[in-house]
Amino acid sequence: MNILNFIDAFFSDSARWQGYDGIPARLGEHVQYTLTALGIAAAVGLPVGLLTGHTGRGGNALALIATSARALPSFGLMVLMFLLLGLGMAPVMIPLVVLAVPPILVTTNEAMRSVDPAPVDAARGMGMGEAQILFRVELPTALPLILSGLRSAAIQIVSTATIAAYVSFGGLGRYIVDGLYQRDYEKVVGGATLVAGLAVATLVLFWGAGRLSVSRGVRRDG
Repeated sequence: MNILNFIDAFFSDSARWQGYDGIPARLGEHVQYTLTALGIAAAVGLPVGLLTGHTGRGGNALALIATSARALPSFGLMVLMFLLLGLGMAPVMIPLVVLAVPPILVTTNEAMRSVDPAPVDAARGMGMGEAQILFRVELPTALPLILSGLRSAAIQIVSTATIAAYVSFGGLGRYIVDGLYQRDYEKVVGGATLVAGLAVATLVLFWGAGRLSVSRGVRRDG
């Protein structure tokens, strides 16, 4: 059988669409892991990136932190957390958050620092406070690049969340891990296809968010 036959057999099996191991349940678990990790990473990365980008300080430190975090192997960190913390959400969330924070943090900082200083100086000349400048002048201009950092983090989480299955959690990685163990390549290919499809859906979602939230004058496509 080729890959297309595996995909067809996986998705045409009615048993795959029901129960605790069904596609809707596993997809829901994977989305939950992704949203939770992305939310925590954004809560950490966005404020720090906005502040350091606005003040123009801390860029070198952020680059060092990002490089160090990206060098950490997600699977190895998850296993270590599992050994230290035991079974639970924390051993899964920590590696995903560590993976997602650097692109959000660094991209947000760079986005803020790339804002044209002319309107910022004009806003200060008009008597606007620093918070007003940040949220009314800099943030709207930097938003496209900030969203690209969030998008990059989300895609990485979607792809890496499959490792949750190695410590007995669910998600789409369950199909891949169980399929490899059982030598059920139909399940492996189906799980990989679902992960790829979810990644594409994430790209489309962020594209739509950008169209809705970024002003027409700021968007690159005009």
